[in-house]
Amino acid sequence: MAMRILVFGAGGQVGHALARLRAPGVEIAAVARAEADLTDADAVRRAVERHRPDIVVNAAAYTAVDRAEDEPEAAFAVNCDGAWHVAQACAALDRPLIHISTDYVFDGAKPAPYAESDPVRPLNVYGSSKLAGERAVAETLERHVTLRTSWVFGSHGGNFVKTMLRLGAQRPELGIVADQIGCPTGAEDIAVAAVSVARRVAAGQGSWGVHHFSGGEAVSWFGFAEAIFAGWSGLSGRPGPRLRPIGTADYPVRARRPANSRLDCSLIAERYGIDAANWRATLARTLARLHE
Repeated sequence: MAMRILVFGAGGQVGHALARLRAPGVEIAAVARAEADLTDADAVRRAVERHRPDIVVNAAAYTAVDRAEDEPEAAFAVNCDGAWHVAQACAALDRPLIHISTDYVFDGAKPAPYAESDPVRPLNVYGSSKLAGERAVAETLERHVTLRTSWVFGSHGGNFVKTMLRLGAQRPELGIVADQIGCPTGAEDIAVAAVSVARRVAAGQGSWGVHHFSGGEAVSWFGFAEAIFAGWSGLSGRPGPRLRPIGTADYPVRARRPANSRLDCSLIAERYGIDAANWRATLARTLARLHE
């Protein structure tokens, strides 16, 4: 019998990737906000009761990082209270939960990749709300896996790749931040990792708690932009804009970002056999889909 996975957040990047994923022996039901608003505990509970999944994935989130500075209540309502509602529903039916979180729980001051055991200190409201959600899940449900990831991109939804292509079509030159480093992660790679975790959990081989999963190669936003336009130029036959490296101070935004968002993914490799993703290969597939 197929393993049934219920995904909250079908409209987001990871939720959409999970909904499209075709994995042998896996049946995925993905629900969007219209069907189950995470801020409504009863709606979340009804969704879990209706679908009767073997495992739940919470990929729903408020991800407008800058807007969250002016809308903290909205960010916490989804990222903290919503995560708690999902964990409560899972606890009521004794179902395990995979909860998607973020590198923004860290302040970026560490000069090396962040391990799961490193102290957390978010710099912005978004990171604080996601950290609060992690804690709400951990306090409510023992059988949970929190997957922290970073710099998510894909062909669906809003992300850095699509923003670069849009701006690159409008301007001859772009100034891109070069002093923030991280590991881009394809939404489709997160979806595959989540299903791999779910399989192990269903087999009784789960390792609970926080695990990091991201792309395996660190790069700056500037370096990521270079890779995006190199791939796009190869597909379109048109040169991209000139790229100019700038500092964080030269690109003021509402929310502070960590200078170092690198995640150490050795724990998930050890416990689940999941290696860090090859984001350059995923980027090539993403650009090909966008070009089509």
